[in-house]
Amino acid sequence: MKQLNVGVIGLGDISSVYLNNLKIYEVIQLTACASRSLEKAERHARAHGIARAYASGLELIADPEIDIVLNLTTPDVHGSYNVAALEAGKHLYTEKPLAATLAESREIMRIANEKGLRVGSAPDTFLGGRLQTVRALLDAGTIGDVFGASAFVVNHGHEWHHPNPAFFYEQGAGPLLDIGPYYVTALLSLLGPVMRCSAMSARPFPERIIPVGDRKGEVIPVEMDTHLTGNLEFASGAVATVVTSFDVWGSELPRIELYGTKGAVCIRDIDPLSGPNLFGGPVLLMTEENYRWKTQPPPQPLIPWKEVPVERPFSETGHDANSRGIGLVDMAYAIRDGRPHRASGAMAFNAMEAMFGMITSAEERRFVEMESTFDRPAPLPAERSPERW
Repeated sequence: MKQLNVGVIGLGDISSVYLNNLKIYEVIQLTACASRSLEKAERHARAHGIARAYASGLELIADPEIDIVLNLTTPDVHGSYNVAALEAGKHLYTEKPLAATLAESREIMRIANEKGLRVGSAPDTFLGGRLQTVRALLDAGTIGDVFGASAFVVNHGHEWHHPNPAFFYEQGAGPLLDIGPYYVTALLSLLGPVMRCSAMSARPFPERIIPVGDRKGEVIPVEMDTHLTGNLEFASGAVATVVTSFDVWGSELPRIELYGTKGAVCIRDIDPLSGPNLFGGPVLLMTEENYRWKTQPPPQPLIPWKEVPVERPFSETGHDANSRGIGLVDMAYAIRDGRPHRASGAMAFNAMEAMFGMITSAEERRFVEMESTFDRPAPLPAERSPERW
C-alpha cells in the first residue's frame, strides 16, 4: 500500500484528536509537525512517533517528503499557509474555514485547480454516523422529495466559557463563521450546492462583558452582527432557513430539520454543543405512520417522533472521543485510488460563498447569487474499513 506523508501545522487543543485518529490508518504516515514553539513541536513529535519537528509552518511546507499538509492553525492564518502549501505542490487538508476571507478562499481553489492538487476541508462531521444515517433516509426516499430545511445554532456567546473570547466578536468571526460551517456543511452534504441566499442581521449588544474567570469584567467590543437570520436556495430546489446567534439566552429550537413530501427528519440537541459539530447522536423521524393527528387526536403535547437507530461507524457523541480527521483519511485513500474525496474544497468553498453571501445580503439588503458549485459527496459505506470507501 502506498502511504502518503502528512505534515501537521498548528498544535493547539484539537491537534491531539487529529494525531491520535490519523495514526490508526495505514494509508497515512505522520511525518512532521510544526509549531511556533520548537519545544512544543518536539514534544508532540515524541508523543506521536513523528519523525521531524519544525518551529515554522513554512519550514514544514518546504520539506520535500511531505505529500499532504494538514493545517490546524488559527483561522486568521489559514489562507496564507494554505496558499503556501499549494504553491509548494502539496495536497492540502485544512481545519475550517478555508480562509478568513472569500477572496483568499477563491485564490486557494484557483491554485489547486491550476496545479491539479487536492483540497480538503473540515468540518468532516457530516461523515459521522448521525448525518450519514440521515443521508441514507434521504437516499431511500423515506421522507420523499426534500423541499425545505431549517438549521439553528443559538446561544449567548463564548465569553461564558472561553479563556480568550474576544476573537469571536471581531471581523471575520461571529456566530455564522464560527459555528455556522458545521450546520451549513451538513445541509450541503445532504442537499447539494447553494444557488442563492439572503439574510437580515442585528447587533443587540455593541459590547460584551466577560462574566467569569480571570478576565471577569473585561469589555469586548463587538465588530460583527451577532444575530443573523438567513435563507438558502439550493440548486435542487429546496429552501432552508438558517439562524445563528450569540445573543439568545435560551431556546427550544432544534438544530436541524429536513422537510420532505412524505415526512421530516429532526436532529435535536443532546446538550448545548451537540448539533452537527459532533459525529453521533439521535436521529428522529416523522412520517404519516406516526403523524400525531393520525395516532392520537388533540390535545397532544408531545410530537411522537420515531427514533431511527444510528448503526453506522463514527457515531461518537463525546467531545473527547470523536472522529475528526476522517475527511483527511478519505482524501488520502481517494488520492491513492483516483476517486473524488468527500470533504472537498469545492463543497467548503460553496459553504464559504453562502455564508459570506448571507453577510453581504444583510449588509446590502439584496439577494446574493453563488458562482460556485460542487458534486454532492457520495455517502460513506456502512462499514468502518476505509479501504472499501
